[in-house]
Amino acid sequence: MGWRQGQAYSDDLRARVLSAVDRGGRVYEIAPLFEVSVSYIYKALARRKATGIETALPKLGRPGRKLDRHIDALAAHIEAHPDATLAELVAWSKSERGVAVCIATMWATVDALGLTFKKSRATPPSRSARMSPPPEKSGVPTRTA
Repeated sequence: MGWRQGQAYSDDLRARVLSAVDRGGRVYEIAPLFEVSVSYIYKALARRKATGIETALPKLGRPGRKLDRHIDALAAHIEAHPDATLAELVAWSKSERGVAVCIATMWATVDALGLTFKKSRATPPSRSARMSPPPEKSGVPTRTA
């Protein structure tokens, strides 16, 4: 599997590259040997000189949702109160769990859980078939047989 763009080199590879440079190797000879770019070696050397750090920086990214630690409680609350609205869930989250979120965040979390807010039908669906054909669109000539 090799290296992919956006993925940090392993600490082992970093250490071997920097030690090869420290032993007197030339950057343009070391880069193809370890299959890294010349600019990577210069950047690693500059960072080690400036900060003393030889390891990869921590990966940055999107933080998790505010409600990620409260998923189980939220799912249990929705199961106990299936007719709760998003606004009611937001109010519950703030009062019971101490987490203030907006309706959009609550919806994204509920959607990630795979839960829906479909209400049960008030009346059962009709078992009879449709009696009349759908209305024709205006401007469309009717066909005569």
